[in-house]
Amino acid sequence: MRPAKDFFRPLAVGAPQPLTEIPARPSRAIHFFDPGNPKMAAKVPDMVGKVDVLLGNLEDAVKAENKESSRQGLVEIGQATDFGPTQFWTRVNSLDSPWGLDDLTTLVPAIGDKLDVIMIPKVEGAEDIHYVDRLLAQLEAKAGLERPILIHAILETARGVANIEEICGASPRMQGLSLGPADLAADRRMKTTRVGGGHPGYLVRQDPPKDDLGMVQYDADRTTYQQDLWHYTIARMVDACAMHGIFPYYGPFGDIKDTVACEDQFRNAYLLGCVGAWSLHPAQIAIANKVFSPSVADVAHARRVIAAMGDGTGAVMLDGKMEDDASVKQCQVMVALADELAAIDPELKKEYDAIEEEEA
Repeated sequence: MRPAKDFFRPLAVGAPQPLTEIPARPSRAIHFFDPGNPKMAAKVPDMVGKVDVLLGNLEDAVKAENKESSRQGLVEIGQATDFGPTQFWTRVNSLDSPWGLDDLTTLVPAIGDKLDVIMIPKVEGAEDIHYVDRLLAQLEAKAGLERPILIHAILETARGVANIEEICGASPRMQGLSLGPADLAADRRMKTTRVGGGHPGYLVRQDPPKDDLGMVQYDADRTTYQQDLWHYTIARMVDACAMHGIFPYYGPFGDIKDTVACEDQFRNAYLLGCVGAWSLHPAQIAIANKVFSPSVADVAHARRVIAAMGDGTGAVMLDGKMEDDASVKQCQVMVALADELAAIDPELKKEYDAIEEEEA
């Protein structure tokens, strides 16, 4: 067992000091691109500043024969690009693949000074994080890096979900978790072929009505309500991340053309506590930026509650509703997020600043 007092000590001589707190950087959309695709690679510089996270994907969407060229493409992009306010992430190949180790040993020495987060697929337990943690420390020390690269784990197996708390607490490098619905559905033997989103067969049905004699009419038309297949997993992920001070994300929504359902799924995740979602197409960036940014009305109300509560104790009536210390805590979450986003999003800053001008 690793003693608690040693948890924040570097795992290799000369490695950077581990972080004691993961910075809350805006990451509404994690936009995936294939660094081995010349068209996609050429668009990366123009996307800097327009998306919170750019992620060079080396895993599932890259064919086996293209793995090495995509890895080299990511190195070239990382070396040539100034990412400014945009975070630079990568998703490497799984730890049991022929490419995962080479991904890490190539990327960290070459572009470790640019990489903010490395996303690890199919994490099943703390042992996976411990392996990557030690390896990164050695590679960082060898490369002379001054800050640690963080780890983001994808929940894609039932075992990973069952071990979610120990995964979150496995290393001070842990930045967050993402839901990987397609692989998780397959591992659980769920009967869906969709990548994220709901399913028309997963529903509840209105009770049958009764006629004038009180007889139940089982054959009458009854309204159905589609349910969210991922509610349990997202809620559990949010709790585990909150407990360990890291961040939960919704993963991919596969139906690119169904922007309405995508927005609904992203909003469900946002309301439950997720801070962002994956973007597989530029159209989903705008959806994520919209959904994972507090509305002007919500921010205005939150600021009013905080102002009305003064020192945060007691209770007040505001617009006919009781507000107390728990309300203030909820509102502080909203305002803090608005302030973080305003610092990187000029359009949102204008909208949020307009609230203060109206209140003044």
